Formats: sequence, C-alpha cells, structure tokens
Amino acid sequence: MKFVVINGPNLNLLGLREPKIYGTGTFAALEDFIHRVCAKEGVEVELFQSNHEGAIVDRIQQAYGTADGIIINPAAYTHTSIAILDALKAVALPAVEVHLSDINAREEFRHISYAGMACIKTFAGLGFEGYRQAILYLKEYLQHR
Repeated sequence: MKFVVINGPNLNLLGLREPKIYGTGTFAALEDFIHRVCAKEGVEVELFQSNHEGAIVDRIQQAYGTADGIIINPAAYTHTSIAILDALKAVALPAVEVHLSDINAREEFRHISYAGMACIKTFAGLGFEGYRQAILYLKEYLQHR
C-alpha cells in the first residue's frame, strides 16, 4: 500500500509560522513523524510539499496509477483552489484532508474547503496527530473497500 502525502504553501515554515496556531514542531519533525507512522503501519509513503498550486495539481495527477491514496493538507489553497479540487476528482483516488489547526474555529473564509469536497474524510485541529489519524483511516478504508 502506497500513500502520497501532499503539503501546501507555508507548511515548510512550521515552527516559525504562527506557533500559537500551528505549534512549535518543525516541518522536518512533521515529515519524520509521518515516516515513522507509515513505517509502523507498513505503508509506503512519498512526501511532497510545494508553495505552488500548479505543482500540487501536477503531483496529484502523478499519483494516478502509482499510489493507492492521497493525504493532503492544501493549507491556504484549501479555501481557494478549484484546480486542486478538480485534480483530486480527476484521479479519483481516495483522499483524506488534514489541517493542523481547526479551520472551522478560525476566520469565516477558512470554513469552506474546496479540496475537502473530494475527500472521504477530514481531520482538523489535531496538530501532527491529524496525520496519524489520516494514515490509519485511509489504510483501514482501503483494506475494507
């Protein structure tokens, strides 16, 4: 079983970026956390981060035929990118959305998730733990599909 974990803009600045919202863990710590969880669960994982919408769309498209599922934190593109929504719908791979913060407890414009419209589940407000929950959920989903 192989997952692609896609992280969007500014997540590479974790630890520096608004620690009261996103925590003090670094992006490198997040990637290590994801690798450890996937190794424990016997899931092959490829990590990808970009600050560019088109690169994220390209990576979603490349997952078709090479991955069993996608875990995505589109970050700010969550609330703006119909292109990411369309890419997720086009490849039709099971996808789980993750957000470190609780987007529904923040500014009203963050309450709409375009990417989430193509996802089977969303985990928000759990910090790094949301990625673990997404991995476990996607693995379980694929095993019983």
